[in-house]
Amino acid sequence: MGAVAKIAMSFDALIGPGLMLLYPLYASMRAIESPSTLDDQQWLTYWVLYSLTTLFELSCWRILQWLPFWPYVKLLFCMWLVLPIFNGAAYIYENYVRKYVKFGLSVNPMYPEGHRKVLQMMSLDARKSVERYIERFGPEAFERVVRAAEREAKKQ
Repeated sequence: MGAVAKIAMSFDALIGPGLMLLYPLYASMRAIESPSTLDDQQWLTYWVLYSLTTLFELSCWRILQWLPFWPYVKLLFCMWLVLPIFNGAAYIYENYVRKYVKFGLSVNPMYPEGHRKVLQMMSLDARKSVERYIERFGPEAFERVVRAAEREAKKQ
C-alpha cells in the first residue's frame, strides 16, 4: 500500500484530534475571554454534542466496529459543528435545543406576574439585560418601557 493510500486511510486519525479537540479547546478558551455570549453558545453546544456523540460511541461500539465509515461520518459531523463557515453547533442550539431547555431558566418570583410573563418570552441574554435594567432603574421604569412598546406595536 502506497504512502498516499495510508494517509487517506488514516485521514480521520490525523485530522480528527485537531479538528474535534484541539481547535474547539482553543476556540473555547478564546470564547471565555471574549465579552460576547454568542461564541460561548457555539462552543458550549459543541462540547455537549461532542459528549453525546462520544457517549453514543461508547454505548454502541459493538455495532460501530462493523461500520468502517463511522469515523468519517463522525469527522464530517464534527467538521460541520466546528468550522466557522457552518457554525453547526450554534445552528443546532438555535433551532432544536433552545426550544427544550427553557426549564432551567426561571424568572425571579419577586417580579409582578406581567413582568414574569414578558421575561419568560425573552432569550436568556435579553432577560439578563432587562433584569440589570430593573435592578438599576426599578420595576416602574421597566413597566413604562413595556407600555411604550405595547403602544408602538398597536400603531403598526
